[in-house]
Amino acid sequence: MKIVIAPDSFKESLSALQVAAAIEAGMREVWPDAEYVKVPVADGGEGTVQALIDATGGRLVELRVTGPLGEPVEAFYGLVGDGADKLAVIEMAAASGLESVPPARRDPLVTTTRGTGELILHALNAGARRFVLGVGGSATNDGGAGMLQALGVHLFNAQGGEIGPGGGALAALARVDASALDARVRDSDFQVASDVANPLVGPNGASAIFGPQKGATPEVVARLDASLRRYADVLRRELGHDISDLPGAGAGGGIAAAMIVFLKGRLRPGVEIVTEAVGLDAAVRGADLVVTGEGRIDGQTVQGKTPMGVARVAARHGVPVIAIAGSLAADAGAMHAHGIEAVFAAVARPCSIADALTTAEDNLKRAARNVAAALQLGRRLSSATSAG
Repeated sequence: MKIVIAPDSFKESLSALQVAAAIEAGMREVWPDAEYVKVPVADGGEGTVQALIDATGGRLVELRVTGPLGEPVEAFYGLVGDGADKLAVIEMAAASGLESVPPARRDPLVTTTRGTGELILHALNAGARRFVLGVGGSATNDGGAGMLQALGVHLFNAQGGEIGPGGGALAALARVDASALDARVRDSDFQVASDVANPLVGPNGASAIFGPQKGATPEVVARLDASLRRYADVLRRELGHDISDLPGAGAGGGIAAAMIVFLKGRLRPGVEIVTEAVGLDAAVRGADLVVTGEGRIDGQTVQGKTPMGVARVAARHGVPVIAIAGSLAADAGAMHAHGIEAVFAAVARPCSIADALTTAEDNLKRAARNVAAALQLGRRLSSATSAG
């Protein structure tokens, strides 16, 4: 029997590989001779770099870059493969993330994506020509301006000086000069892992929808939206790209717009990018069962999170899927209509979140063992019924 274990990480407790190992350990108590294939997965958000490194034998590259507030931060990216096929996996949050900014200092008028550009530049120097950029968890709303400046693009005000950092500075943008954009960018392939369809501006745009969680008041949201409108107007006038209403351009505080216009980036659901990169399709081929999971399964999981991406791959091969989560919401049953046969909670008793995090590995082993035992019992009952 071949069992593929393809979970996401459990946030703040276990990496995707650790989750897979715990599930395998529990199932081995019932099926010691089964073939287990562990494939750590992610959906383009937090944990994507680690999942790809664990699944492909890549390496983590750590360096200091410009943080969201212009101060140095310790960041990282993943590097996979060799030669011309080298892939860099970057989480925007590692360099430009909200968690790097204390709540009292969160202000998308001034936060910058320059550090994300510095990660891309470092990866280019390391030989990467394929890129996956996860754009979740950012502290920024600058339309990717800081990233572009790090890569050589000049953003000028009316006086001919370079505009400053942050979404507010875009209000002064008058001219764009991309002639000094790092030439290696034009020979590279960029995929942007994003599951949002928000445009750059307007009531459903980057500022209105994501600005408040980054510290923007209603007044600041209006200023940011006006700044991004000016940004879009200048890009249309200077470069001929109209991206104001383009679905998905508002992802990552508008960095997706910059990726599309300047880096020819392609927006794709994060879990699709990751499942392709880790070779999940090949792993599932010939399997008898697929086990997936994430920290919490709820109604939002069907919108493109890891379990749904795994279920889509398994469905192509007719392989049944079960999911084990740290916890289940009341609407977790929505999974049944989307290719996941059953969902299970790892937590076996009422406990605090802190307790659940610290006992996650043991809870997963126990849950996986019980799932395997139940499946084994079902097989025995089926055999007995057939024989009778």
